Parts: sequence; structure tokens; C-alpha cells
Amino acid sequence: MAGRTTKLARSLLIGAAISLSIPGAPGVAASDERAISGDIVVTLLGTGGPEPTTARFGPATLVQAGGLTLLFDAGRGVTVRLYQLGISTAKGIDGVFLTHYPSDHVEGLPDLWMTGYIFGPFGSRNRPLRLWGPSDGKEPGGAARIARGLTEAFSDDARIREADEHIATIATQIEAHDFQPDHVVFDESGVKVTAFTVDHGELVKPSVGYRVDYGSRSVTLSGDTKFSENLIKFASGTGLLIHEVFAISPQLAALPQLKPVADHHTSPEQAGEVFSRVKPKLAAYTHLILLGASVDEVLSRTRSAYQGPVAAGEDLMRFEVGDSVVVKSWNQNLRKYPD
Repeated sequence: MAGRTTKLARSLLIGAAISLSIPGAPGVAASDERAISGDIVVTLLGTGGPEPTTARFGPATLVQAGGLTLLFDAGRGVTVRLYQLGISTAKGIDGVFLTHYPSDHVEGLPDLWMTGYIFGPFGSRNRPLRLWGPSDGKEPGGAARIARGLTEAFSDDARIREADEHIATIATQIEAHDFQPDHVVFDESGVKVTAFTVDHGELVKPSVGYRVDYGSRSVTLSGDTKFSENLIKFASGTGLLIHEVFAISPQLAALPQLKPVADHHTSPEQAGEVFSRVKPKLAAYTHLILLGASVDEVLSRTRSAYQGPVAAGEDLMRFEVGDSVVVKSWNQNLRKYPD
């Protein structure tokens, strides 16, 4: 027993040393500090779609408030983006919330989960990964099915690491929370998360957006949706509205294969109408699906229906939601945000 205790103490000291010198890790210690002021800090970890591009990783948004760090969707590359920010995939994430279950929103989840229980400064989780997701009314619900499937699919990894690296079993578990939308689904440390139904097409159900409230501050995430009156209802009065967008060139729009894709999403003009009715302090795009269209074109088309402030999201773009909304872009060369 004494030998094991000594070995554990030595491991903890090694882990502490590693945490000060992760190869390639950014020198931005402040990025790993939870938001403990009265503001909400929102970081776009991934702003792309299903395309496996390095320019825009898969959909994922980090929301920090009240000392909590919550992740909304876990698209491709989410663990890499967290690593860039110096945020632990284990100790730094207090909950993962999925908007729906198509591949581009969950591809990064296995990586996030398994990297989180590996020993190291980026992992060493000492509790289950907490996962929330909308239920389709079946038992088990969507989040529970994913938890069960991942646990079964990667049982060999968990078994080997528990035996060989003495990782605690609890660290390899997933605590699933299925819910019915249109009410508060999370309420901790003064942070409330409300899930609401959106319209992503007849066959893509359940599909939700989320609103996060902390004191007088709020941010609303559309999830994947067509024009949605329910989203407008739940987003009313929000400080920051982060919305998906789909834009396609006339030439590509003529292809019958792409019509179902367009029918599942919101055009820039429709998003502009949503913004004009919600009247956020700032509207920002994420999950930009641009087929033969440019970001400048998206913004121009948006302004045909909305004259307020709008930003085209980029990976690692950060929003500080206070009395106003401050936007900061990640400096790749300096590996930090501007002072």
C-alpha cells in the first residue's frame, strides 16, 4: 500500500511538471480560468460543417459562466481546439450538451471522452463525463444510447487502461441526461440552460437549440434549424445570438442532390429576419455551410433584412458578454487573444 501511495505521489508530481510544458501548448493560462465574473465568455471551437477541412473544425461552442465551463456539441477536432486554448478535456469541462445526433455534431465526442480519462494534464478525469441530449421519447433516449454505444465500442480501451495505468473506473463512465425540450435542463451555480425545439426538418428529430442565462447575461445557440418561430421566442432579449447559416450559389442550387440540404438550414436572409426580431446586442454566425458562396456574400445578404451588428464566426473567436459584447479573434502566430 505504501509503495502504491509513493508511486501515486510521484505520478502527481510528474503530471504537475508536464502541465507546465505541454509541447505546443499556448502560453495563455487565463484561457483555462473559469469565467467567475458576472459576464459570460463564449468561444467558437468549431464553425464548420461535415467537410473535413482544417480551416473550420466541426460544430462546437464553449460557454463559460459562474465558474462552469459547458460545451455545446462536439464536432470534429474539438479536443484539439481545447488543447490550443490550454483547457483540460477532463477537469475543464463540466458538461456536454448535444443539439442533435448527426455525425458532424458528435464526431469529436469519443475523442473528448477517452482523452479525458487518459493520465496527463489534458486528461486525468476523476468523475464521469456528463452528457445532455434531447430525447425522441424512446428508452433509452439519444444521449443514453450514445453513452451505452461508446462504452461498448471502446470497452477494450477502458479495460486496458484501468488495468495497466490504474485509471479509476469512474473516469471512464458517461453520465447521460436525456430530456424533453422547451424547459430548463440544467441549473447549477447560478447558470441555467434552457433547451428548446427547433425545426431541422421532418426527419431530423429531436433537434434543439440552447439558451444559457447567468444573472442578467445570456447567450442563445440556434443549433441546426430552418427559420424557427420557437427559436425567436426563446431567444428574446438575449445578449448574444449564435446562429447557423447555409448559403449556396445558383449553379449548385440547381443540383437536386443539394435541395434537401438547403431545406434543413437557414439562409442569410432568413437569419437576418430572425436577428431583426430578436434584437440581440450581437448576432454571430457559426456552422457556416458555404457551397460556392463567400463569407462577404453571407453578410451582404444578411444585411438585406438586418441592419444591426453581426459577425461571421471563425474558429477560436471569443465573445465576452457583459453590458456590451466584446469580440476577440485568436492570433495564431502569438497563440493567444489580444490583450
